Amino acid sequence: MLDQKATHVEKEENVHSILAHSYSVYFFLFLIGLSLDFIFGYKVFSGVAPVGFFFLFLATGIIFWAQKTGRDLRKVVEVKTEHFCRGPYCYTRIPTQWGLFFLLLSFGIITNSIFIVIFTIIAFFISKFVFMSKHERILAEKYGTAYIEYMKLVKF
Repeated sequence: MLDQKATHVEKEENVHSILAHSYSVYFFLFLIGLSLDFIFGYKVFSGVAPVGFFFLFLATGIIFWAQKTGRDLRKVVEVKTEHFCRGPYCYTRIPTQWGLFFLLLSFGIITNSIFIVIFTIIAFFISKFVFMSKHERILAEKYGTAYIEYMKLVKF
């Protein structure tokens, strides 16, 4: 019984599990925003679709760049602070979250949906302040001083 409980705790404390929950919040709030848009249909943006497409391409680039760079860390045997500061991770500790935020924001702008924009912003703050703190705690425990020094270098 104790082993099952310990295994359950380990699964909950998995970085990928936390990220999956974070992405689920985006998806759930996106669906709420989409539903409210169908019900009420408020249109507040006009002529800003090019801005939405800019964010769409920016988001796609950030996500691909972050995923490619993140895979490179798996190849490192002895992790040092410099290993974390690669690609978009030199500018922010959560580039995939920023990419997802810009992706959904761009969709809201392109489709002229104020509800999707609002709920995307809410999802970002929930993800940032609820899930990313757990995510960073796990990484600090896993990588120790190297990750803590990285957190001091990259604040955003």
